[in-house]
Amino acid sequence: MTTNSLQTDKPDRIDQKTILVAVTDIFFYTKVRDVLMSKGYRIERARTQQDIAEKSSTIPSAFILNMNDETLNAFQALDTLAADARLKTIPILAFANHEEVDTFNRAKALGVTKIVSRNEFSARLKDLVEEVMLNV
Repeated sequence: MTTNSLQTDKPDRIDQKTILVAVTDIFFYTKVRDVLMSKGYRIERARTQQDIAEKSSTIPSAFILNMNDETLNAFQALDTLAADARLKTIPILAFANHEEVDTFNRAKALGVTKIVSRNEFSARLKDLVEEVMLNV
């Protein structure tokens, strides 16, 4: 099998154990990575808009998105995901500061499966990931 045929076969498969995590804060990302990897998930980290497009070529089983990330525009990331028909059914777990009601409402309108406060996300990460993956 050639490298090109591997790349051609890859894009339409959902990787049931890979989660694309768009969190640029290294300390918070490390916490997310450690929790999810201990549960058998493989993590792909997205730090830029281009990372989201490139790392979505192998369809992940879920996306995690920090709506307050100052480096990565979360709303643009949601637009990128929505523009790809293959990714429309992939669950998105997002988190934001609890007082940002407009962010919560806009995220839901843009297709986020579940959005929670940063504190709830930290406390219940594993359960939240499993919840959004089951509800698709």
